Amino acid sequence: MYLNKAMVYGNLTRDPEMKALPSGMQVCSFSLATNRVYNDRDGKRQEAVDYHNIVVFGKTAENVGKYMTKGSSIFVEGRMQTRSWEKDGVKQYRTEVIADRVQFGPKGSGAPSTSASGAAADTGSQDKGASVLPDYPEEEINPEDIPF
Repeated sequence: MYLNKAMVYGNLTRDPEMKALPSGMQVCSFSLATNRVYNDRDGKRQEAVDYHNIVVFGKTAENVGKYMTKGSSIFVEGRMQTRSWEKDGVKQYRTEVIADRVQFGPKGSGAPSTSASGAAADTGSQDKGASVLPDYPEEEINPEDIPF
């Protein structure tokens, strides 16, 4: 058995683009940016950004087009697909994630709209400056320090 599964969490690099197929089904496409942090050979901390083309169909596409904008966080689960076409005698390729599921990320300035348990956070009783996320240490974790 073969497996074609993609899971990507990142921020939209542009507003979603809505189109309709001749059948009337809605199609939404957008680009998603993800980043990773690593240490190079010299031990310097580096950050790399990757961009992913995402395509969503149906009711999910309508919701993405309605609620998501540039900079919004989103989790996409789907499959990888590469299309090809010819333009001016040159073969063009585009690899996309065809989304089966999407989950919207936190709204606003990156503060989560739900608590760790998944229940809605009561923003009325919290101090506006208080963070819902725990404070993580700034230094990197040495794998040799982990006891298991």
